[in-house]
Amino acid sequence: MAVYKRGYQRYQGPLTSRTARLLVLPWFAWRRLFEQRLLIVLLIVSLFWPLACAVFIYLANHSELWAGLDREVSGLLEINGRFFLTFMNVQAVLAVVLAAFAGPSLVAPDLANNALPLYFSRPLSRTGYALARMAVLAGLLSPVTWIPGLLLFAMQAGMAGWTWLASYWTLAIGLFAGFLFLILQLALVSLTCSAYVKWRAIAGALILAFFFVLAGVAETIDGVLRVTWGAFVNPLRMMYRLWCELLGVAPPENPGLAGSIVMLLVLALILVWVLSRKLRPVEVVS
Repeated sequence: MAVYKRGYQRYQGPLTSRTARLLVLPWFAWRRLFEQRLLIVLLIVSLFWPLACAVFIYLANHSELWAGLDREVSGLLEINGRFFLTFMNVQAVLAVVLAAFAGPSLVAPDLANNALPLYFSRPLSRTGYALARMAVLAGLLSPVTWIPGLLLFAMQAGMAGWTWLASYWTLAIGLFAGFLFLILQLALVSLTCSAYVKWRAIAGALILAFFFVLAGVAETIDGVLRVTWGAFVNPLRMMYRLWCELLGVAPPENPGLAGSIVMLLVLALILVWVLSRKLRPVEVVS
């Protein structure tokens, strides 16, 4: 048969689901990330604090080990919202470091090699691409954040019994929701920095600066100008205020809960808008 008589025929074979298509990008990204030894080291280091917290829970539930201590010291061994808030604060710092290490390699290589047209020429939208890249960080940060947090909660509930669980069951929801908000924020910041800075080292430094430098700027504003709204410049401080509410811990005076939620939402919308301007299948150069 002549070539010109072979008309176009649509593919009639089985089609993969939308979820399966979205998981292709995270699968290869995880394989590439876990080939780096430094990432493995960071993940191992991030498990030290959960192990220390597990030892603390064991000691707190065995009163015979600290029966001779003072009453004030014994009160420090209580497992409540304050304990899990401290756990979340330490793991949040480690999560930021991991995001700064892994985040720059998600979008920057695709932009530097003009690979976005190849992605978007397939059944993959910009939203799907962004969600797939965010899933990479979600899968990387989950073993550092909410998974060990819920395991510690389950350990405490198993040792303390139903009485403790009936009083503090909301802590599990607060742990999961608080870390989920943190992962979402880290993913948006990492993708945005990776999209706008094509050099991995600079993008990683920019991610660290976004959280730690802004924290110093917030303290400087409060100290120099003698105001109390400087905390709204610090995303981690606003996240901490939200965590206090979720865990039922007495919050600091500043920032307020409503203002923190509004500023976090505004920050997320700005990051989404900035990211959408870079994730384009065609770039016009003037």
